[in-house]
Amino acid sequence: MKKVNLTLLIVLLIIVGTIYYLERSRVEPGVVEIARTSQTILKEGKYPQAPEIIGIAGYINTEEGLKIADLRGKVVLVDFWTYTCINCLRTLPYLTAWDKKYRDKGLVIIGVHTPEFEFEKKYENVKAAVKKYGIEYPVVQDNDYATWRAYMNRFWPHKYLIDSEGYIRYDHIGEGAYEETERKIQELLSEINASVEDMETTKLEDKTPQLPITPELYAGYEFALKRGQDIGNEEGMQPDKKTRYTLPSKIEGGTIYLEGEWQSNPDDLELKWANGGSVVLEFTANSVNIVAASPAQPLKVEVFIDGKYINKEQAGTDVQFEKEKSFTTINEPRLYNLVDGKFGTYTLKITANSPGLSFNAFTFG
Repeated sequence: MKKVNLTLLIVLLIIVGTIYYLERSRVEPGVVEIARTSQTILKEGKYPQAPEIIGIAGYINTEEGLKIADLRGKVVLVDFWTYTCINCLRTLPYLTAWDKKYRDKGLVIIGVHTPEFEFEKKYENVKAAVKKYGIEYPVVQDNDYATWRAYMNRFWPHKYLIDSEGYIRYDHIGEGAYEETERKIQELLSEINASVEDMETTKLEDKTPQLPITPELYAGYEFALKRGQDIGNEEGMQPDKKTRYTLPSKIEGGTIYLEGEWQSNPDDLELKWANGGSVVLEFTANSVNIVAASPAQPLKVEVFIDGKYINKEQAGTDVQFEKEKSFTTINEPRLYNLVDGKFGTYTLKITANSPGLSFNAFTFG
């Protein structure tokens, strides 16, 4: 019996560890990594030449036609990101700090914005996000995944450090390793005689989750069903159909439940019922974010935790208060922070009293 229990414990730890890793790395499945060919140019027999930036739909903070080949003599950091990815957003304070700290030393950061959801392809949305997060380095829109495929990338975020001769000398997947990455930046800058040897590494709060949390949950059937995710209601997702849902008496953790009439779209779930509707989710985390939009007009969505309006100690940065009520106003397609409190297991409920809400995913921290 003890041997069986030990085996079950090991299996459980592997499952929890896998969920934690995927949440940190935002793996994008279905992209096959192609092995290097005999034509691949290597430096010192191990560092590949960086692929060029190609297929770009838009340029922000830079002139059109930005090329890595034109940056020989500088150190280049290529960062694959998308503006609703919480893992990406938690790395941005470091990237913006490094840009200010090392730009005059010879570092060029290029944010390759590769969208996950359809609205993330719009130039105006990306430009607004760049402004919101204080990004002053160049950002290019890789809407068709051309540069993503050239790098054989599969992750958000993923950073590649390219030396002055155009070779990839270091890469890092996901959050964290900030000191290690910055030391590598300094090493490559020192190769071009930049005076960085006495510079200390940047000290900012590392918000990478340290405990196993609920994995990202998708609402669009194109994303959810291929990952084995479905809503918890008996009817399940009904692709391209409107379905009336009622909440069951019991719910399971880490699963989305719906109330009201919802349209199941490839990218999202969209509230259609004139009387409004709700989304219910039991989660384990410190914080909860929802990627959401209200295309027709701004929409107030009430926020509850464990059956009560969320309080100020647990409310996220996008929650507002009006007398005893707590709500967030969905007025543009982006990530909204609903919960930010003590780590634990809670039940979140969001309620809209009129139609128009659409949401793409929940992410946790």
